[in-house]
Amino acid sequence: MYKKEPSRILIFGKNGQVGYELCRTLSTLGEIRAIDIDECDLTDKNSILENLNGYRPTIIANAAAYTAVDKAESERELAFKLNAEAPGIMADWAKKNHALMIHYSTDYVFDGTKKEPWTEEDKPNPLNVYGESKLAGDINIQDSGCDHFIFRTSWVYGARGKNFYLTIRKLLQEKDEIKVVDDQYGAPTWCRTIAEVTGQVLSQVQSPFCAGDTKQKIFGIYNLTNSGVTTWYGFTRAINEKLQSEGSCTQAKIIPIESICYSTPAVRPAYSILDGAKLYKMTMLHTEDFTISLSNV
Repeated sequence: MYKKEPSRILIFGKNGQVGYELCRTLSTLGEIRAIDIDECDLTDKNSILENLNGYRPTIIANAAAYTAVDKAESERELAFKLNAEAPGIMADWAKKNHALMIHYSTDYVFDGTKKEPWTEEDKPNPLNVYGESKLAGDINIQDSGCDHFIFRTSWVYGARGKNFYLTIRKLLQEKDEIKVVDDQYGAPTWCRTIAEVTGQVLSQVQSPFCAGDTKQKIFGIYNLTNSGVTTWYGFTRAINEKLQSEGSCTQAKIIPIESICYSTPAVRPAYSILDGAKLYKMTMLHTEDFTISLSNV
């Protein structure tokens, strides 16, 4: 049903990093309606259903989420309402109304104990409430039986919103010294990369060559990140190099530290690199190295 033209695409979380980019990227694939917290209360089932029934989308793109990793430790109920219950409500509606659901998950569903990239088949074991709530959302979508793409991503950043990139840019220009964790490994991922790959996947799904059993086989969970591996310290150094290339005068000394020296309410995985082989096999697309994406922000 969602392959018919024009598709009706409902984007939740239009003011977030990924949601903002989706509004631009998906505009060529159908009729867009984008909403945020002022138009839909994701803690209220009736509010979610009112928006779904009012627009009757053929594609639901859920870019809304509770992403305050540390705060989630003391706001468990809210984190689960936004990250688990709300996606489940959308997915149930999608199943009943033959819509496709697109959802974004996280590397934090894994415990970081592996020493090699995590695949979609690896068993999740989140270390914190944020990861638990996102995993619960993934499961709710899968259990609904709707056609879906769940894209697991990591260390998302962009030129808007709240993220590590913007925080560090500010600190590098204000502080004489900053200490940054150097024993947690991940892949910084530009929000525009996420949106553009989403659009490319949807284009393939809408192709007349993708139908029937072929289409059904491609739905599921996919890892979606920029390529490359670094630590928060390494990412900070890359951000500093970008600032200096732009002519900014940054004098801050960047000091690497161990996680044990930087106490936070939420425990984070030590190694959360995601294996992108499954997505490449499906799309034949390589995501660029995070350092290249960073230069374009």
